[in-house]
Amino acid sequence: MVTWNNLDTLASYQKLAGLKNRVSVADVMSGDNGADRVTRYSAPMAAGLSFNYAAKEVDDEILNVLAELAKEQQLADKFKELYNGAIINTGEKRLVLHHLARRQMGDAVIVDGVDKREFYVSQQEKAADFANKVHAGEITNAAGEKFTTVVQIGIGGSDLGPRALYIALENWAKENDALKMEAKFISNVDPDDAAAVLKSIDVSRSLFIVVSKSGTTLETLTNESFVKDALKKAGLDPSKHMLAVTSETSPLAKSDDYLAAVFMDDFIGGRYSSSSAVGGVVLSLAFGPDVFARILAGAAEEDKLAANTDILENPDMLDALIGLYERNVQGYPCTAVLPYSQALSRFPAHLQQCDMESNGKSVNRFGEPVDYVTGPIIFGEPGTNGQHSFYQLLHQGTDIVPLQFVGFKNSQIGMDVVIEGSTSQAKLCANVAAQIIAFACGKDDENPNKKFEGGRPSSIIIGDQLTPESLGALLAHFENKIMFQGFLWNVNSFDQEGVQLGKLLAKRVLAHETDGALKAFSDLLDI
Repeated sequence: MVTWNNLDTLASYQKLAGLKNRVSVADVMSGDNGADRVTRYSAPMAAGLSFNYAAKEVDDEILNVLAELAKEQQLADKFKELYNGAIINTGEKRLVLHHLARRQMGDAVIVDGVDKREFYVSQQEKAADFANKVHAGEITNAAGEKFTTVVQIGIGGSDLGPRALYIALENWAKENDALKMEAKFISNVDPDDAAAVLKSIDVSRSLFIVVSKSGTTLETLTNESFVKDALKKAGLDPSKHMLAVTSETSPLAKSDDYLAAVFMDDFIGGRYSSSSAVGGVVLSLAFGPDVFARILAGAAEEDKLAANTDILENPDMLDALIGLYERNVQGYPCTAVLPYSQALSRFPAHLQQCDMESNGKSVNRFGEPVDYVTGPIIFGEPGTNGQHSFYQLLHQGTDIVPLQFVGFKNSQIGMDVVIEGSTSQAKLCANVAAQIIAFACGKDDENPNKKFEGGRPSSIIIGDQLTPESLGALLAHFENKIMFQGFLWNVNSFDQEGVQLGKLLAKRVLAHETDGALKAFSDLLDI
């Protein structure tokens, strides 16, 4: 039987807390010991990826206690409950089914007589059929011309995940003749965002996807109106250029304003929705349905690994447990995500939402305050750009920030140049290898300004190349890590009440129903 307990009530957590500062990364990563750790402290992931945690502040004893913690907090059992359709989102009394959009892992999940796996597959097929007809020229603009651009209009999870995935595969698709349509994204209610996109495209040959589960999202509907106005001014019928991704009960679902509507439901939260129609429609149009299916396949294979009870064979759970040790025992408040791949330039932004919106909670699943810290602050940029930006603080600042590197042996495009005896890709890989050791071991120097204390822990996910499958596995890895950490902290990782208050106050400002400081700030902004 699954029970939900606060972290600080667990005997294994008390044991773990007694292992604070047990491992010096500088010591264990020096000399032959370091080479042995690199070999031993690695867990295989899906799609040829591997999770290497040799430069983390763990040893076999800590790993054993982490395994005890995983068992005592029933992480594998709770994941099984989730994918078998238990109400895991206690705040909104909902199931959590983003894994089901990728594969049936356990029992059939039936809600109100509907098989949810069949529902998700049917929407994927609807998106695929629409995309295929667009690519074949069966669906065209009024002049009979093929659509060449697709624009997603959405915010939060309707933007960040799909945008990150599109950017990640854009160059790969060009190299592999898989780029069917260019994709653009409009998210910010700032009119400059929509205007910049509209000025960069031929609106007459563009499709626009309006993504809103409720059909009432203020920013999205405002940007939809902005786009419709631009289409009308160009002499075009907006209903021949727009489609909706929404729920079956929203006002968008059966509207004549759209060429088609593809449905999502309440059981896949926005930040986890890249596997659903939210990501499926735009990515199927951009790359073709087969490429989107390959992303889902990579994610599904990683989900299978996440079901393992042995933490050493479950990289997602292991990453979550090590992260908890860093946050709750070592006391590190932040985690930096550092992909050494320009294609992953927006992946840290996606993880900011996915992690911080999920586990940025101070009450447990029952609404009771917790007496321990929960989710870390997430930030990051691609290497090597970040090295010339914020790495100074990471190397020599007063805070220790755990690091999560991502690197690939090969680039996505067969273009490179040899300079001073090595290629650009070799230089990129050399930099990430060097940074791991520099952060871990540091450097002594008589000049304090040139001294590096070291002791900065890091992990790295390594792959051969960023492909649809490895991208899907990477996405699932972090989604599952976040899920397991929510289980560990006993918080509800699947609601986001923290985003609502500002929206409510903004509506008051726009209705001129303000007083006090809110009115004063409104006046400062000439609202």
